[in-house]
Amino acid sequence: MSVRQDNPDPQDPAPAPHSADPAGRGTAEDVPRPAEGSEDGPGATDGAGGADRGGGADEGGAPGASGAPGVAKEKKKSGWRESVVLVLIGVLAAVLVRLFVLDSFWIPSESMENTLLIDDRVVVNRITGDIDRGEVVVFTGWDGTTLIKRVIGVGGDHVKCCDAKGRITVNGIALDERSYLNPQDYPSQENFDITVPKGRLWLMGDHRAASEDSRAFMKNRYHGTISTGDVVGRAFALYWPLSRVGTLPVPETFAKVR
Repeated sequence: MSVRQDNPDPQDPAPAPHSADPAGRGTAEDVPRPAEGSEDGPGATDGAGGADRGGGADEGGAPGASGAPGVAKEKKKSGWRESVVLVLIGVLAAVLVRLFVLDSFWIPSESMENTLLIDDRVVVNRITGDIDRGEVVVFTGWDGTTLIKRVIGVGGDHVKCCDAKGRITVNGIALDERSYLNPQDYPSQENFDITVPKGRLWLMGDHRAASEDSRAFMKNRYHGTISTGDVVGRAFALYWPLSRVGTLPVPETFAKVR
């Protein structure tokens, strides 16, 4: 199943710098403004000689004529400069997070049902570290398109279909896939027996009857496996629609595999 990067519409308002949520938009009116006046404004005296607090005297000893208004004006300019700098820093941080840490993808097909449905949107962590069995990952697929599947086997694993009860086994351990497998499907209608090469992955969709995954490419050079270097990141949360918001945890059955 191909998956598309969820880029915002160019006509939409720009997202607020402090959040990747498309609903969280801010404007210049959200920036706190400095007060128009100041306690140290014109006319305030120190009680000692009647000189303005902010003005002081010039080198000849004459009282400053416009010192306090100038200080207030400088404070106002300084406050605006600080606000603009903070906004720019926030925008930069949001862009860096989007480019290097988190991303959003839209699900256009049914190959991961019922875990992911058409038009669902997921958050992907680009900093994946080691990729584990059971994770849902976005990757560059066999034909160069961006896909999303579940990792069934990692480098060195012996993945086989099927045992006497029709279950997929990994290193001899049968997987109980009922928590994520589409209820209308069998674990696989095609038999396979593969030892995953080091640095590669065996991936399958949760809707096995509607998924073009590793099984469809067993005759290629790498027997249907994908390089770990082709993984864009791990899909760890579903954020849209709101009625389906939740995480995408690793199913417990993979904890038994060694």
